[in-house]
Amino acid sequence: MNKAQKQEIVQYLSEEFKSSNGLVVADYKGLSVAQIEELRIAAKEQDVKVRVAKNTLANIALRNAGIEGIELKDTNILVWGDDQLTVAKVAAKYAETKKDIFAIKTAFMDGEISDAAKVEALSKMPSRDELIGMLLSVWMAPVRNFAIGLDALRAKKEESA
Repeated sequence: MNKAQKQEIVQYLSEEFKSSNGLVVADYKGLSVAQIEELRIAAKEQDVKVRVAKNTLANIALRNAGIEGIELKDTNILVWGDDQLTVAKVAAKYAETKKDIFAIKTAFMDGEISDAAKVEALSKMPSRDELIGMLLSVWMAPVRNFAIGLDALRAKKEESA
């Protein structure tokens, strides 16, 4: 890889990390190319990006993006996206299926460094769409109960007549 290619990678990663709200760093030692591709496909469906990059290039990109406190060592795969809950869910779900060979090391969420436990906790939270669905269900309950009551009253009057 020549210097221009390295600069291009650093620039791309720096811009991506600046615009993302969630970043997870995981150890992928032992994953095959097919398994990494499986993670990429699952992430792409959720609008999350996955990349394996050299530690030196990724460290420079992290510093350029203003993310301090993460020092990459050994084998690392980077998972990031606009929605931190989605990023956490993708990483945690994959870590759950590949326990021995994929482990979450650290994360950058809400402007601070987080550990694997926080990523796991975030992954269990409902997403924005799920919360809206729950709220709509609660709001619709009185209307639904009123309609059921009216239907029961209509059936009773038909029975009486």
